[in-house]
Amino acid sequence: MSALTAERGATDRRVRPGGFLSHTGFIARRWLQAQYRSPALIVFTLVQPAIWLLLFGQLFKGVVAIPGFGDSSYIAFLTPGIVMMTALMTSGWSGTSFIADMERGVMDRMLASPVRRGALMAGQLISNGTTTMIQTVLVFAIGFAAGARYDGGVLGYVVTIVASMLVGTAFGSLSNAVALLTRQQDALIGISQFVSLPLTFMSSIMLDPKLAPEWVGVAARFNPVDWAAIAARQALSADPDWNSVARHGLYLVAFTLIVGYLSTRAFRTYQRSV
Repeated sequence: MSALTAERGATDRRVRPGGFLSHTGFIARRWLQAQYRSPALIVFTLVQPAIWLLLFGQLFKGVVAIPGFGDSSYIAFLTPGIVMMTALMTSGWSGTSFIADMERGVMDRMLASPVRRGALMAGQLISNGTTTMIQTVLVFAIGFAAGARYDGGVLGYVVTIVASMLVGTAFGSLSNAVALLTRQQDALIGISQFVSLPLTFMSSIMLDPKLAPEWVGVAARFNPVDWAAIAARQALSADPDWNSVARHGLYLVAFTLIVGYLSTRAFRTYQRSV
């Protein structure tokens, strides 16, 4: 028996029991273990949002003086936005792990095993979601230290964490799909930057769209990142508009489910092209 056959058999024995949930747990553990074995990556993913918050917080703090801005503390306005920006940017790299698996032949072995295709996607996204949650807590801790205060209570923070994880899941799914379709890291990085930068600046992450050109405000209405930022800021405010939170939250959930479903189908395209 060859080494490849032996490894495939070992994988089969580990993933055969149970159904979708057990397969998802198996894949999630695999990726979490891989992440924790890369301390440099952990440091980078945790330090990067801190740099963004402090840098943009100082660079654009004067915008509170613009008539109509509506918030006396820019750091308080910016912090939920940086949470969503971090989730978006980090998820854009999600597909690189799929490409690494393709290059090592691991992806082909996993697709030949009993593990379900949805579990391959969901397990990896759960691992990324764990990182997103840790990053969100870190951004809030730094924002609090810099003077950001919120009256929304625990529920406001929970809504923000859930929204950030939905952003990470949706765009992580897209990144994985691009990886499966292109199988090239350079193409993935280029497409990720092409998508993430416009979504960042055509949203309320750094500035209320009402203060931007009208076309930016129109684009922001259809921007999932802006839906997440609006839901988070409303939930964290002293007098939340829960109808707005629910509406934008439902938009975000629907977008995440649709993208997740379509991205999982990219496995079929990958298998046909191998």
